[in-house]
Amino acid sequence: MNKKQSMWTLKLSAAALVLIPVAIGINYVGKLFAGALKLPLWLDSIGTVLASMLAGPVVGGISGLVNNIIYGLTIDPISFVYALTNLGIGLVVGILTFKGWVTNIGKAMILGIIVGLTAVVISTPLNIIFWGGQTGNVWGDSVFTYFLAHHSPLWIASFFDEIIVDIPDKIIVVLVSYIIYKGLPKNTLQMFNRNQSIERL
Repeated sequence: MNKKQSMWTLKLSAAALVLIPVAIGINYVGKLFAGALKLPLWLDSIGTVLASMLAGPVVGGISGLVNNIIYGLTIDPISFVYALTNLGIGLVVGILTFKGWVTNIGKAMILGIIVGLTAVVISTPLNIIFWGGQTGNVWGDSVFTYFLAHHSPLWIASFFDEIIVDIPDKIIVVLVSYIIYKGLPKNTLQMFNRNQSIERL
């Protein structure tokens, strides 16, 4: 099986299928934790990133998408809007992990920046369409207000509102996921070998 087939196959191992609800649970807890402590971060994609590192973009993308749907149904309907963002994060991390971007801490940090920019590019138009450009995060929205007060275009204000939160958030999320990923025993990693798939979605 070539790399393209292995990365994008919908034929998943049992371990990969079990990983999806685990990743969703990690995301769920992370978002609740950040919300309860009113942190200037989201922390809602650790599970998505870890699932992508372990099992590829398909599993990571599904984990991210379903996570936001469940969170939207149970806690905060706003999360529905950002299901596309979490889907994008899962795809990007899965692809870049497959290309060798989790081999050391330096690459993991760069990956965090790339993931953050991915989230910004996807989320900024959504913020403008649904919330007038704001994120709902007090730190980001203060930047938004500053730019508008200085007569910047709405999209510029919204872009920096999102980037001030998403870049540090995603760097932290990717580094946490990287540490967990590298700390797993080899036999656990082998469970997610996408060349030994036994179930089909």
